[in-house]
Amino acid sequence: METENGTGMQTEVEESAYSLARCKLENLLNKSMRIRMTDGRTLVGLFLCTDRDCNVILGSAQEFLKSTDSFSQGEPRVLGLAMIPGHHVVSIEVESESLQTTTHGL
Repeated sequence: METENGTGMQTEVEESAYSLARCKLENLLNKSMRIRMTDGRTLVGLFLCTDRDCNVILGSAQEFLKSTDSFSQGEPRVLGLAMIPGHHVVSIEVESESLQTTTHGL
């Protein structure tokens, strides 16, 4: 399909890949995630949304000053709603127990 101003075309393959990626992201909504940041902090919370710049919004977020190997270790600081800029994200992990409540089609 060509855009009205004729600046580009999107193939069915691109649309399919976009649709698959969107579906995977939608399946992660409200799942518990751990995000490690460039400054060494780790945030744990519920995945609420993201955008094209890879910024992430976590709900019920807690901040851990040192990286931990489990979701329950360390002394957290309660943040509530938190926005993590995409350029500060080092890694994102989804809590496996959160995924078990979804369809296993990922």
